[in-house]
Amino acid sequence: MAGRWRDRFGPSEEFQRVRPEHTSEYLNNPHKGLVSFQRFAGDPLMLYLFDKGQGTWGAPEGAEEMEGDGAQYFVNDQPAPGSDRPIGPMPDDTNYLPSRVAYCRWAWRLLEPERGKIRFDVIDRALETAAARGQTLQLRTQPFITRLYTVPGWYWETGATSDQAASQPEYTVPDHNDPHYIEYWGNHIRALGQRYDGDERLESFDLSYGGGCGEGGGNCTPETAARLADIYMDSFRRTPLLIQLGTEGGRYAEQQRQGRIGWRADCLGDVHTDGGGSAPDGLNWNHMHDMYPSEVGQCGVTGAWRHAPVAWETGWSVAYWHAKGWDIDWILDQALKYHPSTLNVKSMYIPPDWVDRMRAFCQRMGYWLHLQQMILPLEVRPGQEFPVSVVIDNKGVAPLYRPYRLALRFSQNDTHRVVCLRQDVRQLLPDLTHFRERFLFPAGLQPGEAKVSLGMVDSRERPVVRLAIKAMDADLWHPLTSVDVLA
Repeated sequence: MAGRWRDRFGPSEEFQRVRPEHTSEYLNNPHKGLVSFQRFAGDPLMLYLFDKGQGTWGAPEGAEEMEGDGAQYFVNDQPAPGSDRPIGPMPDDTNYLPSRVAYCRWAWRLLEPERGKIRFDVIDRALETAAARGQTLQLRTQPFITRLYTVPGWYWETGATSDQAASQPEYTVPDHNDPHYIEYWGNHIRALGQRYDGDERLESFDLSYGGGCGEGGGNCTPETAARLADIYMDSFRRTPLLIQLGTEGGRYAEQQRQGRIGWRADCLGDVHTDGGGSAPDGLNWNHMHDMYPSEVGQCGVTGAWRHAPVAWETGWSVAYWHAKGWDIDWILDQALKYHPSTLNVKSMYIPPDWVDRMRAFCQRMGYWLHLQQMILPLEVRPGQEFPVSVVIDNKGVAPLYRPYRLALRFSQNDTHRVVCLRQDVRQLLPDLTHFRERFLFPAGLQPGEAKVSLGMVDSRERPVVRLAIKAMDADLWHPLTSVDVLA
């Protein structure tokens, strides 16, 4: 006998349309949104900006050990020596946003203080901490960081040569075209790939093969850049790689992966207007107007967001934009045009009057999935196939890049049966996606009413992503409707 829940339907109806109520509340979902930098969710924020007077971030005494523990430029809640430009008080939770992605990057000499002996414990601890805080980890290792962290001392003992044109009195820059660099930096990347490629806790790995902080490519020839990029691509085949926008190696990697590799870019928000005497103020070069539009095309990554993530990092900080009086609405609107999934604001203070703007921006970054409609049968029989028709509205600007599954859960009291749909959720691009499937209704339920819920599940059939549906239980399942189970 049909359950009372079917009283709303006529006796001849066979199918039902489900249109759940949408929610616009902020969804703290994984693999997207604001990124914590050299910190993890819940850690104190950095207080201070780049010290232009010193030309450094002001690494304090013991910085190498401190970085190894996941901290940077910050000691016992006090600003590091040498950093004397405050950007505001330590904010409380209302002046910041939650974070499901952490980003850490360490210099080569910190991770490989002895040749061939990599401090895997540093990265292991970061992965463990991120997972414990509900985050995944974006990771970069850097050949050197100007005078703060030069290449490892043992590297010069191999007979490696320097880039004399780039070296300074305070530090020596390696010649990236030297076979020693290709061999030893390559071995470093291979070792990391062997250990961490495909680790579900690892969000992405930066293809940062040369130059200060691993940016710019240093003095690499196109041939060297290609050889180094090949090492990254051979070492990381499952974990997403992100090229540094504007590098020769990045262009080569995109060509090899045919637009299926992600990218990242620094200095988001740079709209500085000082012409410096060489151009009229307001008509000078800056990143927002010049660098990003041209390099995205030249690197061949215009459509890369369809297959791999895009990651932004702010120029200076959001508080710096605020102090300069820059138009945050224009900046964030332009940023969304490139279909990003994450934004690294360097774990720095966000002015309170801009928090709502940043929250709305983070909501639209990456995926933001709502079930617009599902058509299901009114009654089902175990062991038989039944059709389902689905319309998903992705209100974000990018897809979800993890191979999760949409799943239907059929429940009677404490008995649950889960059916995973075959649709690849990585193909749920912005706006509407419609698909039809047939599914085999599972055995194990008794005749009578069964509650139907929807979830986005991992390989263990546990919901991991919240959809933009108002109704939700404590386990991230979204109640939808019922069906009648026939004998």
